[in-house]
Amino acid sequence: MTLYEELTGRGLIAQVTDEEKVKEMINNGKATFYIGFDPTADSLHVGHFMALCLMRRMQKHGNRPIALLGGGTAMIGDPSGKSDMRQMMTRETIEHNAACFKKQMSRFIDFSDGKALMLNNADWLLDLNYVELLREVGACFSVNNMLRAECYKQRMERGLSFLEFNYMIMQSYDFYHLYQEYGCNFQFGGDDQWSNMLGGRELIRRKLGKYDAEAMTITLLLNSEGKKMGKTVSGAVWLDPEKTSPYDFYQYWRNVDDADVIKCLKMLTDVPLEEIAKMESWEGSQLNRAKEILAYELTNLVHGKEEADKAQGTARSLFGGGDASADMPETRISSEELTDGSVGLVKLLVLSGLASSNGDARRSITKDKCISVDGEKILDAACQIPAEKLAGDGVVLRKGKKIYHRVHL
Repeated sequence: MTLYEELTGRGLIAQVTDEEKVKEMINNGKATFYIGFDPTADSLHVGHFMALCLMRRMQKHGNRPIALLGGGTAMIGDPSGKSDMRQMMTRETIEHNAACFKKQMSRFIDFSDGKALMLNNADWLLDLNYVELLREVGACFSVNNMLRAECYKQRMERGLSFLEFNYMIMQSYDFYHLYQEYGCNFQFGGDDQWSNMLGGRELIRRKLGKYDAEAMTITLLLNSEGKKMGKTVSGAVWLDPEKTSPYDFYQYWRNVDDADVIKCLKMLTDVPLEEIAKMESWEGSQLNRAKEILAYELTNLVHGKEEADKAQGTARSLFGGGDASADMPETRISSEELTDGSVGLVKLLVLSGLASSNGDARRSITKDKCISVDGEKILDAACQIPAEKLAGDGVVLRKGKKIYHRVHL
């Protein structure tokens, strides 16, 4: 099976600008390609998984990835798929987030010996002269065509700032710059980036007059289902173990919807397509086994085998009726959280991250009736946990059927 056949079989490609040239180049390791990442947080999240796994797979076949951090475009804001203007960030914050990204990406991509590059478009966008940009690039864009782009049409009724209107020009300039300076001949992106990517391709044609085989400017579109999945799972599930523990990360994938298991296995793991095809008919306990494979493979990829083994062992112990293992996620509270020798269950749920607020905690206890302490269901939001219970191993909080957390002094 060729690389292109595998990408198609895994549901990663929905549209290309020149399929035969795409096949020839990526199958023979001739592609230098980029995917953009906006550094709007200090950690990647699972919504980035689609892109990271695609880059990893492409690199294994000899193609060269460029992870492009949007340090410059993040200072403008991307209107694509959004109803509100993104809050602009300081350069210092962007640089900090970019450093965090590279550390995490290194688990997926080999940056040694120039096999992959990490670049920041702030390095060229922030030094551009406005008048020169208008003369050099602005003349290549039709406002009428830009306003027909879906990413702008979605915002027109709510209001589109001139600042955001320039995002397409900035992203197009990225491809133009990467093509000239690094020989980048491929772009990858999702549905909401299609118009921006075509803009970059057109800019190269207008400025350099090149659409030939030696100067490819091919755009591939990530499968729309994968893009939707990325948005669905982006939530608060981070790749940084300080933000989302390896156990919670494992449990997230262990609990994906039944309808998404096979898609996730195809798009995100290295499990052979032949094996995944056999799982498509699985039901009940067999389907749970497929979820377990998915959770283990991805936890191993992000956090390593040791953490994946721990997470799997903890989950099997808990859900197999055994005692909670020492590797269960835990929170240590200080004695300052106590009042008259005890602490409220509502407060513990918030401190442990099992509730986002006091109101959320109270709803979980009284309305959803999904909170237990050491195996005993609690229905009283005024419940107090005495200090002596929190000493030593502490107490095990359980939310619903599958979320466990230990809290102790």
